[in-house]
Amino acid sequence: MSGDRREERLWKEWEEAGLFEADPDEDKEPVFITVAYPYPSGSMHVGHARTYLVPDVYARFKRMQGYNVLFPMAFHVTGTPVVGIAARIREGDEETIKLYRDLYGVPEEELEKFTDPERIVEYFANEYEENMKRMGYSIDWRRKFTTVDPEYRSFITWQYLRLRDLGLVDKGEHPVRYCPKCENPVGDHDLLEGEDATIEELTLVKFRIAEAPEEELEDAFLVAATFRPETIYGATNVWVKPDVEYEIVEVDGERWVVSPEARRNLEHQKENVEVVGTVEGEELLGLHVENPLTGEKLPVLPARFIDPAFGTGIVYSVPAHAPVDAAALEDLKRDPSELERYGLDPSIVRGIEPVQVIEVEGYGEFPAYDVLEEMGIEDQEDPKLEEATQRVYRDELHKGIMKVEGLEGCPVAEARDRVKEELIEKGLGDVMYDFSEKPVVCRCGTECVVKIIEDQWFLKYSDEDWKEKARELLESMEIIPEEVRANFEDTIEWLDDWACARRVGLGTPLPWDPDWIVEPLSDSTIYMAYYTIAHRIKGEGELPPELFSYVFLGEGDPEEIADRTGLDPEEIERMREEFEYWYPLDWRLSAKDLVTNHLTFFVFHHAALFPRDKWPKGIVVFGMGLLEGEKMSSSKGNVVLLSEALDEYGPDVVRLFLATSAEPWQDFDWRREYVEGVERHLRRFEEVVRESVERGRDWDEEDPFDRWLMSSFRKIIEEATEALEGFEIRRAYNEAFYGVLKLVRAYSRMTGRDGVPERLVADWLRLLHPVIPHLTEELWKDVLEREGFLQEAGWPEPEDYPEDVETEVAVDVLRSLVEDVRDVEKVIGAEEGYTLHVYLAPDWQWRALEMITEGREFGDVMSELMKDESLREMGDEVAKVVRELMSEDVPEDVDVERLREVLVEVLEEGSRYLTVETKAGDVVVHANPEDAPGPEDRKAGARPLRPGIWIEG
Repeated sequence: MSGDRREERLWKEWEEAGLFEADPDEDKEPVFITVAYPYPSGSMHVGHARTYLVPDVYARFKRMQGYNVLFPMAFHVTGTPVVGIAARIREGDEETIKLYRDLYGVPEEELEKFTDPERIVEYFANEYEENMKRMGYSIDWRRKFTTVDPEYRSFITWQYLRLRDLGLVDKGEHPVRYCPKCENPVGDHDLLEGEDATIEELTLVKFRIAEAPEEELEDAFLVAATFRPETIYGATNVWVKPDVEYEIVEVDGERWVVSPEARRNLEHQKENVEVVGTVEGEELLGLHVENPLTGEKLPVLPARFIDPAFGTGIVYSVPAHAPVDAAALEDLKRDPSELERYGLDPSIVRGIEPVQVIEVEGYGEFPAYDVLEEMGIEDQEDPKLEEATQRVYRDELHKGIMKVEGLEGCPVAEARDRVKEELIEKGLGDVMYDFSEKPVVCRCGTECVVKIIEDQWFLKYSDEDWKEKARELLESMEIIPEEVRANFEDTIEWLDDWACARRVGLGTPLPWDPDWIVEPLSDSTIYMAYYTIAHRIKGEGELPPELFSYVFLGEGDPEEIADRTGLDPEEIERMREEFEYWYPLDWRLSAKDLVTNHLTFFVFHHAALFPRDKWPKGIVVFGMGLLEGEKMSSSKGNVVLLSEALDEYGPDVVRLFLATSAEPWQDFDWRREYVEGVERHLRRFEEVVRESVERGRDWDEEDPFDRWLMSSFRKIIEEATEALEGFEIRRAYNEAFYGVLKLVRAYSRMTGRDGVPERLVADWLRLLHPVIPHLTEELWKDVLEREGFLQEAGWPEPEDYPEDVETEVAVDVLRSLVEDVRDVEKVIGAEEGYTLHVYLAPDWQWRALEMITEGREFGDVMSELMKDESLREMGDEVAKVVRELMSEDVPEDVDVERLREVLVEVLEEGSRYLTVETKAGDVVVHANPEDAPGPEDRKAGARPLRPGIWIEG
């Protein structure tokens, strides 16, 4: 870091004081929080900044509460991205060079060195660290490491030896994301597009063409791809897309009709795949095919919803259980012109009726039709069909029971496997792998395929015992937001074996097969444990597995390990003690797109390798970042670099915007006009603090507006504290920053005073320190002239402020009164300078309100009031008022007698406010309206929480 910007000066002070260096302290309760470490292949942008801001705000908050907080950071460099970048720069690839030179601003002399992948990592890791320090992230940098450090590689070696000993690593065929040009499996960091795409297994169902119109299609099959082979018994027809040119492909001697995209996938998954012809989708319409399990003849019909890039481009139709099939079928029935356009008789669809094969609780005979009606879906191109499909799919999978002969009463999940196996055994089905979304594009620009790699090492996430432990761990965890838990549960269910190694790239060689390297997602599952000792083994080089078994599991003899490693046995003991102190991990934070891989792997590996008392406690999932409404993408240049944002706005503006624009799990949108608005508010905040301290006012408990201010501030402390405990950063600081600014403005308007009591200013700075640490630290020292660091001043306690419900209610009444007066002014066209008479409610209404707050029922209140002879004469009016009062939103713990006294005090003290906010020249408050001048109907309209008003003059 260079220069003398405020953030750099303050960081040096914090660093020299060791403020963020966390060591075990038995007198303090630990909080251990980690966030996904960055892959330093490019510059940090504001989307990354939000990722690291959330744990930083939480870490600072918990430190101020008195906890011992560990918030570390490292750099993930495993894999092929930087290797590929270096290769493209060596080859003179203009797009890559332009990205690094023009977007990331890498100087030419540095760019020349980027032919070495390690130089790329070093350059951007340094840039990340500098930007993180400029942002004020309270990281313990002593624990920094990279995933190619020899010590970390030793840790990964230990992990994989352990997993193999547990029988959780195996070798065989496995599908992987694959770049045909690079001839290598690719991970998330290797991609330009499709990072969220997972590999899904599809069952291929072969529908033999009954009467082929031409020789090429004789004995050929229309091959449909499905996730739900158990629904084959409800098939009514087969869909194709008329304007697609399908390919006739020979696969192991059979002729399959599939889309070109499917053929491309099949070439990488099967041997002997050859294109022998083509056929237009239009030519297939009207043919009949045989259902492979029932033998029933099914017509081939046109569908607009088919995307040939997914599956095989051919779909069999089950309208009873697939909403999109039901919608497409009804489209043809309503409007037969599409059938006529292709020379098909409309009667072909009139006789098609849905066939129920699954019974599911909460649905009728045909679940697909139930959902179409409920969601108001009218045609096959309705975007709501995606949601409808997922809903029926999930409910039938988890709650469905088969109604098919031979499978009666069988749960859908079991039937699915049985039908798939039957199809394959009879040669009527097969398996193909495809991506959950497309396109999936390698950084070289080539569209990826799913390839079956032989002799591949993989993690056995399919192992049912391992899944059960993962479920148990997940159940014990807190998930924020809670609704994401279902995504984790689904991922655990469908997650199959995962290719955990590749032949090229940076990383840790598999210890028993060093020609393979552990891939990026597979070496980043339990590194949170490594953080606890990273600073203690730094520089020690390669270390034996026995060291990690002792540190993390208590296995082995530290004296023997010391002899093998040359480490001090006391230092080995300290490592064990440090791990025991910090673990289990309290919070793991990462992006929502990693639920289906990294975050679920994190659950699996902790469940397998650590005892239950060391299982992590919670996960927080992040939303994505948008720039002016568009998804941020470094590869497409649609980003705002963090360094540029910091130069323009400074870290506190960036931090406050990112904190208050959306909750962590929501997508945020970086918009310049909004950021500039935050900047203006921050300047106003600084002005208020300086004005307040300059005036040096103290709190006056006799002043109702001071009491209101302090009581309202107490509530904000309570709400911000509660919100931060649940990672509701936006809610916390919309209250603690904007809420208090609004409070200050209202206080100033009501009292005519600039600034607020200094006591509140000091606690406001403490409240805001986690989100805007630089400005608050400076104001703390330079304006309030306080000693020490603000972080050490502690979190403000709400109990330090009076709780004054009555004054809060009275001030709300005053502010509502202003609105009422303005409304009357408009109606009567009042001119400046009139006298405003304010009438409080009569005694009997206050008595009624008191009884209501005590919880008494309407009849009881009326019975008590009717004891007064004067009130009996106006019984109907009294009853009407009591009903009004019963609908008032009055705090349960309000003291009505004191509220009445305070209301008089507030209205009298607030007469200046009333004359400022309205056209009144004078204000007269009538506590006893019976004897007051003015129209009787104005007095009669008074209620305890809504005084009557009369404009005189």
